Amino acid sequence: MEIGIIGLGAMGREIARNLGAAGHTVTAWNRSGGQVEGVHMVETPAQALQADVALTMLSDDAAIRSVLLDANLLSQVRPGLVHVVASTISVAFAEELTTSHRAAGIDYAAAPVLGRPDVAAKGELNVLAAGAPTVLEKVRPVLEIISKRIWYMGEEPPTAHAAKIACNMMITMAIEAMAEAVVLTEANGLARERFFDLILNTLFGSRSYQVYSTNIINDRYEPGFKAVLGLKDLRLAHAAAEQLGRNLPMLEAVRHQMTEAVNAGGGDRDWSVMADYTIRSVE
Repeated sequence: MEIGIIGLGAMGREIARNLGAAGHTVTAWNRSGGQVEGVHMVETPAQALQADVALTMLSDDAAIRSVLLDANLLSQVRPGLVHVVASTISVAFAEELTTSHRAAGIDYAAAPVLGRPDVAAKGELNVLAAGAPTVLEKVRPVLEIISKRIWYMGEEPPTAHAAKIACNMMITMAIEAMAEAVVLTEANGLARERFFDLILNTLFGSRSYQVYSTNIINDRYEPGFKAVLGLKDLRLAHAAAEQLGRNLPMLEAVRHQMTEAVNAGGGDRDWSVMADYTIRSVE
């Protein structure tokens, strides 16, 4: 299968590499250039859309709008292309993309992913897929290569993006919950590694707790997923709640804390640096 990829950030590089290693012909465009083994780099995003399936992995709404919509690339795709947006984008923009693809007669699916670059490298992402069943069946061979499991979110692409935003919101809530628990327990003489040994083996054993408790124990926040991107996703969650006319108090609390952590200089560190901000702000 011929596969195009637009955007080769930390996640996109690993996805492209795995697709190439699986024997597909992979063509990719990246704003900042670069090379990936087994991937043919092209000079324009339009060239990456001359494929059977194209995956967009750009960072946000603005980047996708600039690259795809403002440049009118939907009028330049290969006939029969299926376009898959794997980026984390707003629900409102996903609705706009659904409309624009329908008007252009292009099959469109959403497939945002759960997992960090190390998970992507193993081909073990969780893919949240939404779109018409016939469209998803066309792209299933591609998604199976990069995933541990494909989760069907429904026929409307915005649903998958709402689910991804909600998942990231919940991860930040878990990070903040661990940070506030450390504030209480360390002040009363319990080392954080002992406390986390307790919760990981009793109440909270999920991957998010495992990964981010390790960061908090070691007081090490090397970027896996940058805090500035985490803040972007919390803004998307806030916008989605506003669109519904709803106030989500826990969301607003973690959005405030992540904003403070980024403003304190943690924007390029892992988003679990929010825990460090919370812990240190009470010392």
